[in-house]
Amino acid sequence: MNPSNFPAHAPLAVQTRGETIESVHFGSLVALAPNGETVLTRGEPESPTYPRSALKPLIAVALVRAGLELPPAQLALAAASHSGSAEHQDQAEKILADAGLEPGALGNSTDLPYGVAERHAWIQDGNGPTRLAQNCSGKHAAMLAACVLNGWPLDNYLQHAHPLPTLIREVIGELTGEPTTLISTDGCGTEVFALSLTGMARAFQKLVTAPVGTAEHQVASAMRTHPEMVAGLGRDVTELMGAVPGLLAKDGFEGIQLIALADGAAVALKISDGGDRARMPAAVPALLALGVDKTSLEPFNNLPALGGGHQVGALYGLPLP
Repeated sequence: MNPSNFPAHAPLAVQTRGETIESVHFGSLVALAPNGETVLTRGEPESPTYPRSALKPLIAVALVRAGLELPPAQLALAAASHSGSAEHQDQAEKILADAGLEPGALGNSTDLPYGVAERHAWIQDGNGPTRLAQNCSGKHAAMLAACVLNGWPLDNYLQHAHPLPTLIREVIGELTGEPTTLISTDGCGTEVFALSLTGMARAFQKLVTAPVGTAEHQVASAMRTHPEMVAGLGRDVTELMGAVPGLLAKDGFEGIQLIALADGAAVALKISDGGDRARMPAAVPALLALGVDKTSLEPFNNLPALGGGHQVGALYGLPLP
């Protein structure tokens, strides 16, 4: 690959140690006003990138449009990168059971629970990687339930030509306003599409502004009502949705963060090196520029850098012009 074709990412966050900048996190970012106007950009937000798990809420919209009806907590889990707690795994298994299926039907990859505390507890209990513990099991359980509902085949539900992935591509294209032609495979086995950050911000904007009764409104409402199912205890996405009323948030592997506010304003960003720690600090300046109360965002920025058990620096998002 020619380095001259690389996206021109910009500095979004820095970590200091003492009086020195120790690390700089580059990336791209876009912020949309409630009317859809682009009000802030850094780097190249139009450059295609894989949103990874940030696509899950859009996939959940497709499942609801396919006729799937789930209680709000389970619908939130369908849009989740869950921590793998007992509750998360139990609810994923219940989605399957209500469709007449067992965990063996899942086609996602196996893994340990994603949450640190949940993983430690899981291992201490003598467990290993399973499909149910993997962070995408709620999405896959819901996908299988939608297949059962519609009489679609189960054994190839991840294949490109299957009716469900076909519907998912159509819905994601509609919500983002972009073609879903640049396709690869996500870590759990589902298709993933290279899209612009602007397109993803536009899609999240549609989720929070959709009329009551639509699939988009159902998914956004479920996630905001049950943020503990979208990620888990101690996870920044769950805590941010609890801190800012009406806010919708979803992260994705490789440094993706998507956020929409209750009024329809939205932020999408990508940390260029795929690092996770700078996602939320990099988003804070954009949220401040969109009018979010500074106090509610304090836990997500100026994260301590420790030396000898004491704070000697901080990781923070760079102020935006």
